[in-house]
Amino acid sequence: MPEIEIYSTNYCGYCWRAKSLLESKGLPYTEIDATKPDVRAAMMKRSNGYRSVPQIFIGGEFIGGSDELAALDRSGKLDPMVQAG
Repeated sequence: MPEIEIYSTNYCGYCWRAKSLLESKGLPYTEIDATKPDVRAAMMKRSNGYRSVPQIFIGGEFIGGSDELAALDRSGKLDPMVQAG
């Protein structure tokens, strides 16, 4: 199973929504605290300049935020993506 990484903050509703979706599917993820300026800068570099949270990576591939994760799930593309590898 590819590693799932989520840059988030504890006060972000979209972060909670993305994490809830992953948890509802039983998918483990690594949460990265994006409140620290150096971490936020690294996140922005990885995500091609996106500064909002969450920013989600699956198997090192930039997925986007909560809306993009939900769209992958609705389209049926999330399950094969997380089962690959």
